[in-house]
Amino acid sequence: MSPDQARAPIRVLIADDQPLLRHSLGILIDGAPDLTTVAQAGTGGEAVERARATSPDVILMDIRMPGGDGIDATRRIAGDPALAGSRVLVLSMFELDEYVYGALRAGASGFLLKDAHPDQYLDAIRRTHAGESLFAPSILTRLIDHYISRPVAAPVRRPGVLTNRETEVLGLVGQGLSNDEIATALTISVKTVKTHIGNLLAKLHARDRAHLVIAAYRNGLVAPR
Repeated sequence: MSPDQARAPIRVLIADDQPLLRHSLGILIDGAPDLTTVAQAGTGGEAVERARATSPDVILMDIRMPGGDGIDATRRIAGDPALAGSRVLVLSMFELDEYVYGALRAGASGFLLKDAHPDQYLDAIRRTHAGESLFAPSILTRLIDHYISRPVAAPVRRPGVLTNRETEVLGLVGQGLSNDEIATALTISVKTVKTHIGNLLAKLHARDRAHLVIAAYRNGLVAPR
């Protein structure tokens, strides 16, 4: 990879039916040196079309839009092999459980409330691009409560299949720490953290980081909130 490619900004598509919010987010994103807006969409259908036309790294997807809602658009994008490199971060004014679960089932990488601080938006885009599943703290708490209260259809793999270090990393993932924060806490490199997380996903048959959080709670590595 050339130095120019290594410094390529994270390419973002903004999908929201409110022009003012799209404009504001565009200014915020384009003002960051490592981010750039590649397209905007006002409906779910437009979001899918423009995602296919631009192959963005991250898509900020509003839940409630005309012309196909954000969950349907997320499902279509996540199911398109040509967009395998695009990650969807769902936005909503509401914390309604059906939105959260619907977004997860559709293939979203995270769920952020629209009243988040501007810096949280930028951090969420970067973390989503880095492969982290990101949820507002209040949403993450309810998500965990939902999953750990459900009957387990199949036995959850015990931490015994993990190394001591992998178990430590899983516990910190369960606390909501980022890769950088885990690296600092364990005095290891971010690259090593990513390797451990890759091993955790494979050993625990977890689809993404959100499911690692659930595994951490189910295995008692993090106390219920």
